[in-house]
Amino acid sequence: MPHVDNGGIPIHFEVEGTGRPLLLLHGSFGSLDDWRDFGYVDVLRDRCKLILMDARGHGKSSKPHDPAAYNLAKRASDVIAVLDGLNVKTADFMGYSMGGWIGFGLAKLAPNRFRSMILGGAHPFQENMQAFRAMLPKEAAAFGAMIEPAFGPHLTPGIERRILENDLEALAALTTDRDDFSEVLPTMRMPCLLFAGSSDPRLPLVQECTRRMPNVEFFSPADCGHVAALGRSDLVLPKIIEFLSQTA
Repeated sequence: MPHVDNGGIPIHFEVEGTGRPLLLLHGSFGSLDDWRDFGYVDVLRDRCKLILMDARGHGKSSKPHDPAAYNLAKRASDVIAVLDGLNVKTADFMGYSMGGWIGFGLAKLAPNRFRSMILGGAHPFQENMQAFRAMLPKEAAAFGAMIEPAFGPHLTPGIERRILENDLEALAALTTDRDDFSEVLPTMRMPCLLFAGSSDPRLPLVQECTRRMPNVEFFSPADCGHVAALGRSDLVLPKIIEFLSQTA
């Protein structure tokens, strides 16, 4: 399994397809295989060199139990370490939820490494994550029962299996409160595409982002909550393909 070592933290990644590099970063509790299960890889690998990575604390990457290991700068540096390991100087970036939040961090910390950004269900404003921490049970079976209604029809067998394999102590450590760094928004001059489901609680703040960014497009998948806005790849992929073609 290909890994890069970032300060003693092994980060797992995989590469599929050919063309311009597009790095995809999943959300909390997920893994790089989510992009396969939701249909993104099958469509995009004929257009892009897809760089799929497991964020620290997830999948086949290292899972430290110290909350200090999960500050934004360290998580963003994992992405740069993967690009450096592949000798990729610049890439397009797509991140959802936690992955989108890390994308805003990359726009602040390493903007010259990204040609464009596609960020879904995420924002750089302050967010108290206590509600998410309170949801985390101590046992995997209870965790699976909690996730099932959240995913609904978008819970594939693969996603369910991977959720049950999560390290719950690592998930508790990484679900830290998020500081405001919205000062990054007017500096994001690369082409950006933002989206959030019409029923996503984060939608108002995602829309606020668009009012502060100089080079941004936005769409909102109808009748979609937070999970469904990613799971409905039939609604999202046409927008992504159009955006990438415009920024070629």
